[in-house]
Amino acid sequence: MDAPGLGGLNWAVIIIYLLATLGIAVWFTRRAGRGKDAFFKAEGRIPAWAAGFSIYATTLSAITYMSTPEQAFLADWSYAAGNIAIFAIVPLLVIFYIPFFRKLDVTTAYEYLEERFGPSIRVLGSVLFVLFHIGRVAIVIYLPTLAISSVTDINPAVVAGAVGVLSVVYTFLGGIEGVIWSDVVQGIILLVGAAVILIFGIMAIDGGLGTVAADAAADDKFISADNWKFGGAAAAIPIVFLGSVFNNLHQYTASQDVVQRYQTTDSPKSTARSLIVNGFLALLTIPLFYGIGTVLFSFYRHAESLPEGFNTSALVPYFAVTALPAGISGLLIAAIFAAAQSTISSSLNSISACVTVDIRDRFFPSKDGAPRTGVGFSRAVIVIVGALSVGVALYLSATDQAQTWDLFLSITGLFGVPLAGVFALGIFTKRANTSGVLAGLLLGAALAWIVQDTAGLSPFAVSTVAFIGAMVFGYLISLLTGTMQRGRSDHDVLPLTIFGKRSAYTRRVPTEPARAVAASAASSRAVSAAASPAVSADSAPTIGSDPTEPGAASASNDKNDK
Repeated sequence: MDAPGLGGLNWAVIIIYLLATLGIAVWFTRRAGRGKDAFFKAEGRIPAWAAGFSIYATTLSAITYMSTPEQAFLADWSYAAGNIAIFAIVPLLVIFYIPFFRKLDVTTAYEYLEERFGPSIRVLGSVLFVLFHIGRVAIVIYLPTLAISSVTDINPAVVAGAVGVLSVVYTFLGGIEGVIWSDVVQGIILLVGAAVILIFGIMAIDGGLGTVAADAAADDKFISADNWKFGGAAAAIPIVFLGSVFNNLHQYTASQDVVQRYQTTDSPKSTARSLIVNGFLALLTIPLFYGIGTVLFSFYRHAESLPEGFNTSALVPYFAVTALPAGISGLLIAAIFAAAQSTISSSLNSISACVTVDIRDRFFPSKDGAPRTGVGFSRAVIVIVGALSVGVALYLSATDQAQTWDLFLSITGLFGVPLAGVFALGIFTKRANTSGVLAGLLLGAALAWIVQDTAGLSPFAVSTVAFIGAMVFGYLISLLTGTMQRGRSDHDVLPLTIFGKRSAYTRRVPTEPARAVAASAASSRAVSAAASPAVSADSAPTIGSDPTEPGAASASNDKNDK
């Protein structure tokens, strides 16, 4: 198949889009440089609707943008149950998860894990996120590069550079605020792009929407009775829905790139509204993206035909460059770029947050005890990780060695859903402890690997097994080891569970560990100078109430976990 050229007008549209995203980052550069709170949490300035758009754009990668229409083209709409699952878990997130993230005022999701279980679980969760997302960024660059370069004459290095390098630059400059407002622009572009494909596709078919509906009904391209049967050739909707619930619980409770957005709004109510916005956008995805696949099924049956041996993963960009007018096809390529860049920039900023807050600030405070306020280190992490990911994407494009990288992602990805089980154990049970959740995480991942490798289950069924396995093993082993751990810590974690959601909480790890170092030193000097007992200056701050209230002093510091 000869790859067509894009032409000057299409290139102009793409360049305007790329410059616009860069301009947004430049606009927010000064604000992002104020400190870590601005760089990672935007100081709570983001409106709820924008945060919701950002969550949507972050979770909808270029892979999804191309693979969702492909799924509808080849099969049916059964996977749309996954989008319904996103909307269905919004009440669960708002009632049971958001209050704890907001109560602790976390920068990373894994700060909750330390408060609930100790530093080892925090580090493990954070490192697993970082490793998986380094690999994911490379794949999110590589797959659109492969698809676009296969149907156009664009050099793969140009695509990887436009998608990857520019993402690094605007994430480096604008911090999370620049990333979120770029996500808003990118989210609008990718939705408009999808609508354009639908409209032009329907208009190009003789009979229009009627022909599309007739073809879909005749070939079971929507939902059929087989989609409700277990073990059949068609995807079983109950399994798709249930597995998607657990996959989305991982994404929305245990994955830093989404959880970080919860802290960018000014209140828990705004965070709740952002999740509602995202939920409605997820529902809008169903007619748009699954509709594209169904329309293109009719288009290539009646109006045109696909080349011999065509790889359907490039279906959307191929339609864009061969069937759409000049300028419009450029908009569609820009939409694919936008879907990739929103995911990449979110991952880069979140990786930087984990390395900065969970590793450097937690375990390597400054020697003089002064809090680190600069963002130079955080920006350096973005550059290093971005360069590594772009390099890997270019290597995969040049050598076709994607299978090795897929293996790396499959291994690290096995821990994602079980990690969501760890968060659930922390929030919904009183007795879950460090030994139990660590064993649950490892056994849940091992169980997922076994059933995936031997039972031939669908990815949705594997996710269900992984989540339930992590929770069951984690809880049972917590019960068995509970007596051994009793007395090792006097720290009250009940306020971090649903049984103490409204109670005040005393952090075992101060929000700014470096300040705790200085405070501890000052306390030691004070104790040496005075014979009378005094309140230690390194007491962790009480979260959720006034210190004079009876509940504010209900918990003491845990000396074992510092």
